[in-house]
Amino acid sequence: MRAVVYQHEEHEGVGLLGPALTEVGFTLVHRFRAVRHEDVDAELVVVMGGPMGVYEADQHPFLRDESSILMERLAHERPCLGICLGAQLLADAAGAEVFPGKNGFEVGVGQVRWTPEALKDPVIAGARPRGTVAHWHGDTYKAVPGATLLASTDRYTQQAFRLGNSYGFQFHLELTARELGRWFELGADDLAQRQKDVTELVSQLPKLEAAEPENRELLQRLARHFAQAVR
Repeated sequence: MRAVVYQHEEHEGVGLLGPALTEVGFTLVHRFRAVRHEDVDAELVVVMGGPMGVYEADQHPFLRDESSILMERLAHERPCLGICLGAQLLADAAGAEVFPGKNGFEVGVGQVRWTPEALKDPVIAGARPRGTVAHWHGDTYKAVPGATLLASTDRYTQQAFRLGNSYGFQFHLELTARELGRWFELGADDLAQRQKDVTELVSQLPKLEAAEPENRELLQRLARHFAQAVR
């Protein structure tokens, strides 16, 4: 089984998701800011995050290509997974508007509230009502037509959704505390420009480290879901 991974930044890899997918039989096929039409027929397509916006496809034409792949896969009910920018691209492919959020930049370690529907979801069921995850986004999207809302935060309502066999997560379940710490280092100048206290953000990392077993288990359930869907 092929899991094609669209990656947009060198340091934004699959993290905890990679082992979860390979454990259930997926072979990861990595693409960097590029697609192939054969990806339409892959057993799974995973779209990772990035600093660009869905609405910036003129500057980043690969976004338009990825959206086209996602639209075709959704039309044929083939599973997709979107994380952060990937979730926004998946929402866009499903007909939702994506735009800069009015409530500002959401970054750091924080909680998400799983919705009642999420706690009945085959993947999310069994999770505690609130999860601790990594956030790093400024864009958001309107409710995805036909999708089930799975998670929200105080800052943004649209944080996760299920659409058929596909899932979108605005936050980063795949990030370990170590990886997020590396992001803080690489993005220190940008964070400072956004008036974010990097020292305070780094102090949140132990909370993410404590949540890693739960997030790893959730990703394993997600991987099993995709494996069952394509078999």
